[in-house]
Amino acid sequence: MLMLKWIVATLLLFILSGCWDNKDINHRSLPIAMGVSYSQGKYTVFLDIPKVSVKDAIEVVSESGDTINEIIDHISMNMESEIDLLHLKIIVVDKEFAKHGLNDGVASLIRSRHVSPKTLFVICDESPERFFRKMDQTSTDGTMIYDFFQRNCGLSPEIAYTQTWKIFRSIHSFTNDVVIPIIKSGNTTVLESTGSAIIKNGKMVGRLTNEETLLINVFNGKQTQGKIEVTGKATVQIVSNKLSHRSSFLHNEPLLTSKLKLKVIILDTRGGITQVMIKDELSKLVVERFEKLFEKIRLGGADVLGVGQYFRHELTRQQLEDWRSQYFANLKIDLEVSTSIRNTGNLKGT
Repeated sequence: MLMLKWIVATLLLFILSGCWDNKDINHRSLPIAMGVSYSQGKYTVFLDIPKVSVKDAIEVVSESGDTINEIIDHISMNMESEIDLLHLKIIVVDKEFAKHGLNDGVASLIRSRHVSPKTLFVICDESPERFFRKMDQTSTDGTMIYDFFQRNCGLSPEIAYTQTWKIFRSIHSFTNDVVIPIIKSGNTTVLESTGSAIIKNGKMVGRLTNEETLLINVFNGKQTQGKIEVTGKATVQIVSNKLSHRSSFLHNEPLLTSKLKLKVIILDTRGGITQVMIKDELSKLVVERFEKLFEKIRLGGADVLGVGQYFRHELTRQQLEDWRSQYFANLKIDLEVSTSIRNTGNLKGT
């Protein structure tokens, strides 16, 4: 009996894996940001790696190859520590990569499980090489680009916020496209937002301004604190926004009736303008801007507003496959905007 116990105990030593394959954090490199550029079928990857040394706070390493995973493995092989991308915060890609198509790159990152699906995706308005070189010169810890997109730090309501999993979902969705923020290194500031990219089936097909991105965020139900100039005589700030939709078909064409309720505060006024005038002008201005925005994205055939989601229960799967090409092109949106002004500003009434 004693011999049997010894045999079982010995076998358990081989079965239990324990922590034999764990690596100490001192033997791992944890990049904060990764840049990817594409040219003539080749990828170039840039990794922004914080250093423990005070003298060299940031190290930017790069390598080229046929696939992103192959490049990362090659960089890791040539470094004294293993590359760990699970703590990666932001992926920065150039416009050429976005126009060529993000499908293969995003699918590779998602399926490899080396990168968190929550990692933020950004398009660079300049070459990633120049972008990261400037970041290396101006940043001491590599967190500036990360803070730029944090809601409690630098994120503005005019900036899009798109994670990797949303891009992967849009590539495989019939009714849901996305917008991706576009940035570049600034002249007087470290970073500068230049709008957002319209992504259809993983490809960049157009771009939006920061003001148009604000409307996208509002339509998608995100709570914003954006500021809007009204007729040049007043500036208001959105305190809260609530949007409701009702979908239907009119003469076999999709119709979305939407009601947007805005609560705003008046930041400043110039000249004799009343609250009633501000309400009317603001509602008219939002509708006009939205109609121009919708016409732009409809021509591009990208449903970045996710309107098709409201018609899924009325269409068959075969019809959903034709949503972008057949139904979205003929979609009509009837938007009604109502505004209430909290005239106490940012002060609570007594």
